[in-house]
Amino acid sequence: MLTLSRGKGLGGDVKKLPEDFKVMEITSGGRVVEQDRVFSADELGERESADGKFCTFVLQKKNWNTISAVTAVAKLLRRGKKSIGYAGMKDKMAVTSQLASVYGVSPEDVLALRIKDIEINGAWRSEGVKMGGNLGNAFRIMIRGVEDRGRSEGLLEELGGVFPNYFDKQRFGYRLNNPRVGIKILRNDMEGAVNSILTDTDNEENEEAREARKRLKDEMDFNKALEYFPKYLKMERTVISYMSRYGNYTNAIRMVPRGLSIMFIHAVQSLIFNVSVERMVRNGSFETVRYCARDWYGFADTGKSAEPSDIGALPIGTIIGYDTVEDMLSETENEVLEDLSLSPKDFKIAHMPELSMRGSLRSVLAPIKDAELHEEGETLSMGFSIQSGSYATILINEMTKSDRLDCEKIAMEL
Repeated sequence: MLTLSRGKGLGGDVKKLPEDFKVMEITSGGRVVEQDRVFSADELGERESADGKFCTFVLQKKNWNTISAVTAVAKLLRRGKKSIGYAGMKDKMAVTSQLASVYGVSPEDVLALRIKDIEINGAWRSEGVKMGGNLGNAFRIMIRGVEDRGRSEGLLEELGGVFPNYFDKQRFGYRLNNPRVGIKILRNDMEGAVNSILTDTDNEENEEAREARKRLKDEMDFNKALEYFPKYLKMERTVISYMSRYGNYTNAIRMVPRGLSIMFIHAVQSLIFNVSVERMVRNGSFETVRYCARDWYGFADTGKSAEPSDIGALPIGTIIGYDTVEDMLSETENEVLEDLSLSPKDFKIAHMPELSMRGSLRSVLAPIKDAELHEEGETLSMGFSIQSGSYATILINEMTKSDRLDCEKIAMEL
């Protein structure tokens, strides 16, 4: 993605070790959930409730994704997935700390748990943790093998306290084809959507999977495909099994768990947003129809309008949906929609209403807080805080220039 900083990147590698990528949640009260420290509810500004039906706990994990870690806690306590709560997802290849909750268990039982690479650093009765209940995250990152030492301060100064608020490439799937599937769904090309899920081979690194996808594309025999499609491609095998029996492309998509199928539409929305921001970066102009103020912590508050001339005002972009008012779109956003032959009403999906998207707002630029840099040899240590929903990897790429993802190219190939 096009970077805001124009200087040559430092290069280097991130996440050589989980300890190279530390993530600490910033609670709704602005407290950082520091690592290797036991907290009480009061120390984190959280409300403890003697009659609370949930147990909130401080979860520190290494090499676990958030859902798996909290689910593992719940399982040992004989609770199901529906009993868990967390404010935001944290990286797997990292050491992370955050608040989480489980329904119907005691703090004593949670504190007594012993799970490899998981630590419980405090627990109390509460009303539970809700998704989106955090302000953001604080990061401590190690970038190893930097090529141009002594230039990190200059790159950070170029940004001027903000960076492009792109969605990261994980939104687009590991084959980068989620937008292709999503746009086919929006255009009611359900056969094309199913075929993209099953047979797209671009960026497929596994040789066995690539050969299976190519064979299915050539033969289009769903019955036979069940014999050779790898067992680990569970989603694909579910779709193939349905197609082999019923041959209904729309309902085959419905066999994909909604949490996954909705990502196809999110990918289209994210791509439109990213391309719009890329064009703004390229043109050197962030003029939009709406602007927002910052919240008390210094992050973007899209619910609080501001004038472009106000101190700290940030331009607001649009996550396109059927409730989007076209008059409130910027010239750049309208151009991207026109290039893709889409309009907001297309996100009201009559043939799959469960995937319809209302749309929302997102700041075009994300603030950077508490930035710290320290170079030692070929290693750069970088600390910073960013708002919930923004991606540390995007800010890191402003320094390293190592991510060559071209959103414009992806969009133009749809």
